[in-house]
Amino acid sequence: MAVFTFEDQTTSPVAPATLYKALVKDADNIVPKAVDSFKSVEIVEGNGGPGTIKKISFLEDGETKFVLHKIEGIDEANLGYSYSIVGGAALPDSAEKITIDTKLSDGPNGGSVVKLSIKYHGKGDAPPNEDELKAGKAKSDALFKVIEAYLLANP
Repeated sequence: MAVFTFEDQTTSPVAPATLYKALVKDADNIVPKAVDSFKSVEIVEGNGGPGTIKKISFLEDGETKFVLHKIEGIDEANLGYSYSIVGGAALPDSAEKITIDTKLSDGPNGGSVVKLSIKYHGKGDAPPNEDELKAGKAKSDALFKVIEAYLLANP
């Protein structure tokens, strides 16, 4: 199994602690309110800490789909969070899992810098499909922007 790593960084006008709380601690409640297409978030295994698997149901192209999201690590003191997509619609057939490590820090004007390390664990040695990567990034970026807008509108 080959592992391909990609790095990304963005900024947000939302303070790091507020953004972290929304994305990690309160995500199960905030995401369905902020994103109309998200229908539910349920824990299928675990207690909310590392090792927990969540089933996130959403509407896409007129049909209900889901993603299995496994919490790999929570570092509240350093505003870090790690999770993997381990099943469902967001996991390409060519991947065993996709792990996203997130770290928030102070950004300009009281906002945040969000650093991401994405590890694509392939089912073999072939690199990931570029179109799938671009589509996944676009969906992830759009979701982040919707949550950010929700937080700015609901301080």
